[in-house]
Amino acid sequence: MKRTEPIGALQAQYLCTFRPEPEGGYTVRCEAFPELITNGRTLEEARAAAREALELCLEVYRDEGRPIPESDADPRTLIKEVVAAKLAPA
Repeated sequence: MKRTEPIGALQAQYLCTFRPEPEGGYTVRCEAFPELITNGRTLEEARAAAREALELCLEVYRDEGRPIPESDADPRTLIKEVVAAKLAPA
């Protein structure tokens, strides 16, 4: 189910992990929502899929009366990124 309506205001934000896959694309997981697993062919597509999946999780949690996980810290104070490095032969 693709969302088309714009988001009016940022209400919550969650840290997601974008894992590059050997066959290409990215798999996305979110610790706050263990059931959330999505993917995208590009990082941009994976980010869009993650946003849509998070919104759907929030909707389901609300509709089922489940507690909404607390929003993660301000992203301006928390940056996580994978940095690749090569080890030169000895």
